[in-house]
Amino acid sequence: MGFRRRPNPVSDLLIFASVFLFARFTYAKSNGTKAVAITPVNHDLYHTSGALLEEIESLVHRHSDKLSIEKVTSKNKGYEAQMTIVTYNRDRKESDDKAKLRILLTFGQHARELITTELALRLLSILSEEEFLPNVNRSTLNRTLDRLLIKVVPMENLNGRKLVEDGELCERRNGRGVDLNRNWSVDWGKKEKDYDPYEENPGTAPFSEPESQIMRKLSVSFEPHIWVNVHSGMEALFMPYDHKNTTPDGIPSQIMKSMLEELNHLHLKDNCLVGSGGGSVGYLAHGTATDYMYDVARVPMAFTFEIYGDLKASSRDCFKMFNPIDITSFNVCQRSYIDIDKNFCAPIF
Repeated sequence: MGFRRRPNPVSDLLIFASVFLFARFTYAKSNGTKAVAITPVNHDLYHTSGALLEEIESLVHRHSDKLSIEKVTSKNKGYEAQMTIVTYNRDRKESDDKAKLRILLTFGQHARELITTELALRLLSILSEEEFLPNVNRSTLNRTLDRLLIKVVPMENLNGRKLVEDGELCERRNGRGVDLNRNWSVDWGKKEKDYDPYEENPGTAPFSEPESQIMRKLSVSFEPHIWVNVHSGMEALFMPYDHKNTTPDGIPSQIMKSMLEELNHLHLKDNCLVGSGGGSVGYLAHGTATDYMYDVARVPMAFTFEIYGDLKASSRDCFKMFNPIDITSFNVCQRSYIDIDKNFCAPIF
């Protein structure tokens, strides 16, 4: 029997993160002028939910050698949700998928964060090889991708997204008013003094919502080594915990934090906050997906990435606050964010 390389979450996440961070868009800074009106969705830049999911489905069909797709539906008390799940497996002939490093990525959990779903589309385009990374040796990258099995949920909150498209630009909840990132079981239902019942409705019970039920079942069946929940609203690389202002004890937690600090320094020019969500964002969040993935699902590395935020935008101008609004800030990629130092990557290969 030949020796099989064991999955190495640290090294493989670092190289995969370079792909992820390339897909991440750069965003122009606000010029500080006050908006005289609420910024509408720019449909020249952003797909509708239907168009984006159709494009992803077409992408999968064009690259069925490495991508597959499934649609999962769940119901609860008359409320129904559907979720699209895309699986990337560059070498689908590999008989032992359990030997690969498994990564679970979800986008669009909060409805108003449209840019995250556009990022999902771009990431899948890169993985399919319809878009190529500059200044990266493709054969070297492919050797890393051969060791990965990736599941992507490009739009977790489809029903809430449709409400945004109907004009409710500040809506972050699902189709019946529940915040999906407060509907998980770790410290569920606890309310801080600044609790906002509109923004943070946790539902009637943990996993009361079909969307959360689908994601929980996916985490159980897939057993990821790495979880990343992609949001917008600020620029940050968060790790557990969200419900308290500390990080977990022990060496694994220290490795997670040092890895995020390294990614932030090498690829993001130290622009991001790094640390626990509860200790960095300015408020505690109870019942979040990332805390569940780490504490209950026992995912070794669980993260929340915040990829954009216009902190100068009015709190009422939600589209501008959570999404870039012009073609330049939408399209331009900060090359320095994804410049991979060859000495840094050498140990991986």
